[in-house]
Amino acid sequence: MSTIDINRIMEMIPHRYPILLVDRVLELVPGESAEALKNVTINEPHFMGHFPGYPVMPGVLIIEAMAQTAALVVVEDMGAAAEGKVVYFMTIDNARFRRPVTPGDALHIHVTKTQSRANVWKFKGEAKVDGKVCAEAVFSAMITDKEST
Repeated sequence: MSTIDINRIMEMIPHRYPILLVDRVLELVPGESAEALKNVTINEPHFMGHFPGYPVMPGVLIIEAMAQTAALVVVEDMGAAAEGKVVYFMTIDNARFRRPVTPGDALHIHVTKTQSRANVWKFKGEAKVDGKVCAEAVFSAMITDKEST
């Protein structure tokens, strides 16, 4: 198990502000699972319109945070073989949103690999605040060469 800071995260995946949604990886088992942290702040641009007077983190961004965390699991597992590659969503299933995520929340993102075959990986994800599930989903992603996009 290892932790990963923001500088290493930015070396591993191509996302940047305003769409980089993982601040730190708290625990990672290469090829298996990870727990990441997203500190939700009012300074994020989506809160200007979602919703004025009652800022709520969009559910699609919570799912994206899960996908970025899963991408880190894949990249860490592949090591040097992941160089020059990118991870893309393929499917999102059984997405459920249980409670709102708001500025000031520490969003803990938990992902676990359920299957991998060749360059396709499937994960189960949960996002929690204060130990309570806010969102969950099952999703799959493909890792491929950047040039083939």
